[in-house]
Amino acid sequence: MDWRQQPNGIRPTVLVLGGFLTAPPMYRPFVERLLDRGAAGVVVSSVWTPDWLIAARRGSAAITTRSARALVAASRLSAEVSAAAPLLVVGHSAGGLIARLLTAPEPFPGRRFGAASRIGAIVTLGTPHALSAGEGVGRRLNEIVAGVAEAAVPGAFYSPEIGYVSVASCAIRGDLAGTGRERIAYLLYRSILGRAVVPGTLGDGLVPVEAAMLAGARHLVLDGAVHGQGGGGPWYGTDSAMDVWWPAALAAWREALACRATGKPAAGAGPRNNLAKR
Repeated sequence: MDWRQQPNGIRPTVLVLGGFLTAPPMYRPFVERLLDRGAAGVVVSSVWTPDWLIAARRGSAAITTRSARALVAASRLSAEVSAAAPLLVVGHSAGGLIARLLTAPEPFPGRRFGAASRIGAIVTLGTPHALSAGEGVGRRLNEIVAGVAEAAVPGAFYSPEIGYVSVASCAIRGDLAGTGRERIAYLLYRSILGRAVVPGTLGDGLVPVEAAMLAGARHLVLDGAVHGQGGGGPWYGTDSAMDVWWPAALAAWREALACRATGKPAAGAGPRNNLAKR
């Protein structure tokens, strides 16, 4: 069956792009939750912690290439279980930036990805889309991936042919005069946004809400999710958080498929991005 014949009757194949310093085994429970919620199949990009350490010195081109191989594998799986429908890509943390780079024609010299036609939605979980170029980890991430993504495919670049959902959390207040956790959060938020961070800035313990909101995407802010699996509480990939963002992700994916099938944005979808085709 061609997915265009019945876009609302297809279940998505999901590609998971892990975050900075993560490894595929960390996402096994998350994969099970995606399958429990109706994903037809799930592929996790084979990017490991040492790959991220190397990227911190040499840039993200190699990680993006590995992720592109996972995208091809997920597309093959989609041909088997999702009638070859475009993928629903979920990027956790820096993985959301990699997802955007995969849609760019040539984000790195000599490396062509141009995978926009293979992707139906990009959902980012605690992804630092806006980074300070001034200090700390924010400066380095901006140099190796965020700045490249914003230069190549700014904002929700391919909307509405690709649905974009940005998920953030206001679980932890950053404050140098607060608790130990709040002091650490403040310093981490400052490393992401620089001097724009003030006492009381909210985020997931690593990425402030403001930084996680991609321009032109649908924005969701959770109440109690921390950034990652080792953050001492429920994170974006646990049931309570997924109950909020998964329905929105699925809706964005289906609207994008309907747009491609008919050539028209779905009812209630956002305006067409005039940069979507160039």
